[in-house]
Amino acid sequence: MKLFKSLWRDRLGAAAVEMALVTPLLLLILFGSVEMGNYFLDEHALRKAVRDGARYAARQDFADYACSGSTIDSTVVSNTKTLVQKIVLSNLADDRLANWGGATFSMSMRCATTAGGESMKGIYNNSATGAPVVVVSVTLPYLPVMTPFGVSLVGASLHATEEAAVMGI
Repeated sequence: MKLFKSLWRDRLGAAAVEMALVTPLLLLILFGSVEMGNYFLDEHALRKAVRDGARYAARQDFADYACSGSTIDSTVVSNTKTLVQKIVLSNLADDRLANWGGATFSMSMRCATTAGGESMKGIYNNSATGAPVVVVSVTLPYLPVMTPFGVSLVGASLHATEEAAVMGI
C-alpha cells in the first residue's frame, strides 16, 4: 500500500505519458498536411497540363477541325495527349505525374455559333458553321505520397477540363 501511494504521488513520468498520448495526434496532423499538400500540388500540375494541351490544340490549323462533323484530326489528338502527359511532344520524356497509366484522356470539340448572344466576329465572322472550340479533359487516379507506409486513398482521383477556341495560328 505504501508503494502504491508513493507511485501515485510521483510526477516524474508525467511529461513522458503526455507525450505518448499526444504523439499520434501530432503525427496524424503532420502526415495529413503533407498528403493534402501533395494532392493540391498534383491537382495544380494536372490543371496546368490540361490547360497547356487545350492551348496547343487551339493553335492548330482550322483544317484539323471539321465543324460540320465535329471531328478532330487524329494527329492533333495524339499530339495533345502526349503534350498533356509528357510536357513535350516526345514519347521519350518522363510523365508529368505518377500513375498516368490509369488516366482517362478525352478530347472533343463543339462549334459555337454565338458568343454572349451576339453573332461571331473577327476570324470567325465568315464561318457558316461557327467557331470550333476544343475541350480537353483528363481524370487521373491520385497516388498518395504515403503509399509506402500503407496509406491508400481508394477512389481518390484528380480531374481537370479546359476549353479553348481554335484560332488556326
